Amino acid sequence: MSQVLDTPPPTAHPADDDLSALAARHGLTVSGARPSLPDYVRQLWARRHFITAFSTAKLTAQYSQAKLGQVWQVMTPLLNAAVYYFIFGVLLGTKRNVPDYVPFLVTGVFIWTFTQSSIMAGTRAISGNLGLVRALHFPRAALPISFALQQLQQLLFSMAALVVILLCFGVPIAASWLLAVPALVLQSVFNAGVSMIMARMGAKTPDIAQLMPFVLRTWMYVSGVMWSIDKLAKGHHDWPSWVVPVLQANPAAIYIDLMRYSLIDSFHGSQLPHHVWAIAVGWALVAGVGGFIYFWKAEETYGRG
Repeated sequence: MSQVLDTPPPTAHPADDDLSALAARHGLTVSGARPSLPDYVRQLWARRHFITAFSTAKLTAQYSQAKLGQVWQVMTPLLNAAVYYFIFGVLLGTKRNVPDYVPFLVTGVFIWTFTQSSIMAGTRAISGNLGLVRALHFPRAALPISFALQQLQQLLFSMAALVVILLCFGVPIAASWLLAVPALVLQSVFNAGVSMIMARMGAKTPDIAQLMPFVLRTWMYVSGVMWSIDKLAKGHHDWPSWVVPVLQANPAAIYIDLMRYSLIDSFHGSQLPHHVWAIAVGWALVAGVGGFIYFWKAEETYGRG
């Protein structure tokens, strides 16, 4: 007599759809998953106090070991300007035919330093803070934005010294100084956007931080920090027709010359490219919005590997 053994039915496993429904019912989400873009913006706004506090703390700690402390926030760009004045203004003679060359130079150095420092800090924003990224859950864009805000705070300290220099060299206070505010806002948006682009690239390839000083130094030399693009163009009629428009549309040169136009009465509107404010807004939107989206798309990858 054969004995029939009933095979027990296989254990039922909930389908993936059932698991998804269960997670949705209890408000569960995948850990570390990239939120939607609107949610990401809301998360950043909710952490605005952390962003400002973090940037202020980094700025305060930057020179905490130096005896002169925060004085170096002003001294560093001033010393750079002094070196550039000696090399370019005196030895190479670029100060010829440039009215108010010292205010012209110092303004260029201060505004360029803002962009340079923001990009360098952004390049290391993720790779240099892996402990924080891996320990806490927060929108990672808070880091490059806070570093860009730190450099803006440092520039505002330097602007006090810039005003003193302008007055000492006979540049009068004028209503055009108010134009420095929108110019600085647009530059800040541009800097933050480029910082986020470099933060994503630096997170994946940390060696980019070693390359950036050479890239930024080259960018500085073609941005008219120490020399006038307008004056140089007038003295080189043999240049190809596209060179001058490209130099003038360079975003670093745009923001530098807008600040010069705002603050220095001898720097005239004829030295600016046509539709300069439209170009400045365009660069800010392209870098700011594009950089933010580019950074957000890799949100899930930061701190892994």
